[in-house]
Order: sequence, then structure tokens, then C-alpha cells
Amino acid sequence: MASTAKKRAVGLGENPQESDSSDESPGEGDDSSGEESETSVEEIYEEVTVDFEAHAVSHNDFNGIKKLLQQLFLKAHVNTSEMTDIIIQQNHVGSVIKQAEVPEDSDDDDPDEVFGFITMLNLTEKGVQCVEQVKELILDQCEKSMGRGAAEQLEQILDDTAKPVGLLLSERFVNVPPQIALPLHKQLQKEISEAEHTNKPIEKYHYCLMISKTCKSVATEGPAPKDEYMFINAEEEFFYEHAVSEFHFSIQDEADTCLSGRWSFDDVPMKPFRTVMVIPVERIPIIMDKLKEYLTV
Repeated sequence: MASTAKKRAVGLGENPQESDSSDESPGEGDDSSGEESETSVEEIYEEVTVDFEAHAVSHNDFNGIKKLLQQLFLKAHVNTSEMTDIIIQQNHVGSVIKQAEVPEDSDDDDPDEVFGFITMLNLTEKGVQCVEQVKELILDQCEKSMGRGAAEQLEQILDDTAKPVGLLLSERFVNVPPQIALPLHKQLQKEISEAEHTNKPIEKYHYCLMISKTCKSVATEGPAPKDEYMFINAEEEFFYEHAVSEFHFSIQDEADTCLSGRWSFDDVPMKPFRTVMVIPVERIPIIMDKLKEYLTV
């Protein structure tokens, strides 16, 4: 997978007083005038091409996956260490994104750094601490946002063992472009299907639930229309369009900024949210077609 990412480099600008004396040895005259030298810092933005590869999840990916889970759940009471362990244990389903080839002269201290991952966890399973914590978080926020009735309906969906719900996790660094999402989602669906047919430990999910990172303008008062919520992972808006249940809750007190990858210096301030949605698995093929149309380059 070849993708274009933004790389920010900071360099020291040239001192005008030194530019006219190119034959002066470095360091000479630094203290002769007694004047403070003015060093400017200029920001250089260059576009570099980075190749990514999808790999099976391994124990070496623990820290990278946990970091991305913490990016999603922030200060919520969810045991991300346990969740990471479960993701690693069921490595027949899911992938991690890594840089395909790291040059020897690269400044990257960790050539195996995880840039993103995708997987599906069983939310209907009982007695797993992190699963119970995620359900408690979702139901609590649903009641606050939508009322007790909506929370009870969602709880019925999550507790119905005859129609298991999978937690679809698709996290990545903000500067990794959405084009990488299409092959990852396709591979995940393929792995889930293969697991079902080879008796590997996997549920036949009826619904998938997503917790998406979203933002809306601080100028928007009250509930915002769908199109006023900006999805950090742009492709997740197609999942939202096919959701049978959804709600939003603010994480303003847990996050200082909202990074979407679509901002400019002229944009209005954005307020960070989480958007929870429940999508019937039978609609996934339709969503995949939409992703293919939107993300194929």
C-alpha cells in the first residue's frame, strides 16, 4: 500500500549577518560584536511517499495497539491492556499497519512502529472486564444523550446472545490517509468469513458496533445535524449512513484538541465527540462498495 503522508521538518534559518561573509569560518566572530544573534526558525512542509504493509497481529505490537486504543477511549474507564491482549490472542482476525521499508538513515527510533490496526471483538461475551466496561460506557453515554428508553433498547441489542455484536475497531494515526482503510476492511471481512468456515474461535456477528472519533463546530448549539459532524476517519461516515442506531457524546473534558486531518488555519474551533453506531452486518457489502468507490485512487 503506497500512501502520501505529510512530514513536518523544522530547520534553522540563515542569519543575515552571516550570509554576506561566506569565507568566515564557522563560529568566528560570535562574541566580537557583543550583539545577540537573531536566529529564525522556519517551518518546512514537504510531501513524502510512505509505503505501508498490513501484518498479522503479534505480541511485539502490544504497545502500539494499546496507544491507539488509548487515543480512542482517552480517560474512559476501559482496561486497554486487557483489550490489547485479547486482540493479540485472536490474531487470526485483524491486522496492524507498519511502514513497509524503513531506510537505514531514518530518524525513526522504532522501525516496527504500529501506524494503525483493525479488528473485531465480541461485545456479547460475558465475564470479560474490558468488554463489560465498554458496554457500561456506551450505555451510560446513551442514556445521557438519548434518554433511558434508547439506552434500554441498545442494552437489549448488546445482551442478545442469539444475535452477537462485534466491536469494530479501526484506529490509525491521523496523518495516515483513508485510502489504506479499504484493503484493511476487505481483509478483515475475509478473515472473519474464513474463521467461520474453519471453526476458528469467532462469532457469526449479526451487528457491528463502532465508536468513531468525530468533531463539530463549537458554534453549533444543541444537537447537530448529521452532516455537521466531521469524522476523523473519513470512511466511517459510510458506516454511519447505514446505522440502525446511533448517538453522539462530547469528550471535551478529556481531550484538548480535535485533530481531523481536514483542518486549516482559517477553520473554526472544533469540539471533540465520540459517535456510537450499530450497523447490521448484512449491510457491510454495500458499505464496502461505497468505500471502493470513494477510496480507490
